[in-house]
Amino acid sequence: MSNNLISKDKLVAGYKRNTYLINPKFQMKFSLYVCGLVFISSLIYPITIYDLITSFITSISSISPDAAAKLVEKRKDLILVLILWQVGFTSLVFIGCIFFSHKIAGPMYKLQKFLKEKIQSSEHGKLFFRKGDYFHEVADGLNDVFDTIEADHHENLVYIGEVRSYINNLAIVVPEDKKVVLNEISVKLAKIQRKFEES
Repeated sequence: MSNNLISKDKLVAGYKRNTYLINPKFQMKFSLYVCGLVFISSLIYPITIYDLITSFITSISSISPDAAAKLVEKRKDLILVLILWQVGFTSLVFIGCIFFSHKIAGPMYKLQKFLKEKIQSSEHGKLFFRKGDYFHEVADGLNDVFDTIEADHHENLVYIGEVRSYINNLAIVVPEDKKVVLNEISVKLAKIQRKFEES
């Protein structure tokens, strides 16, 4: 058997990705899009808190200007904390998106590589994704498709061989003028058979 026919355990064990940006364009775009949505949607909290504190400062300033001045300082500190929290949370979401998209980009990269190898080689290797990756059903489906194609390919090759053998036997008993046609058919079948064997 070929070196490409590696057991699933060995293939999965040997297939480790240390780089988390496998498809940087997709992963960065996806992460920035999600972070943008999270950032915009979570701006409502700091804005609401700022408005509430400002309203409270306005109403208390007529009663106690000193307390209002202290609240203004507290408001600055609170807004700074909220901004830092927002930046920190968005950064965590960004990192989470990189990890999440890694489990999508990895299988797509592996699929692309597998299909390129299929074009360049006639060996029937299997496609496996790492444990924890998404789209395992795609790998299983593709393996089933290639198994079916290979089974049909083998069946056709056997059938062509049988037909060629039948035509060669038939050429022995037919009149001479018919043998030329049968020989041409046999030569064409031989070419087809060679193509099947090479592919």
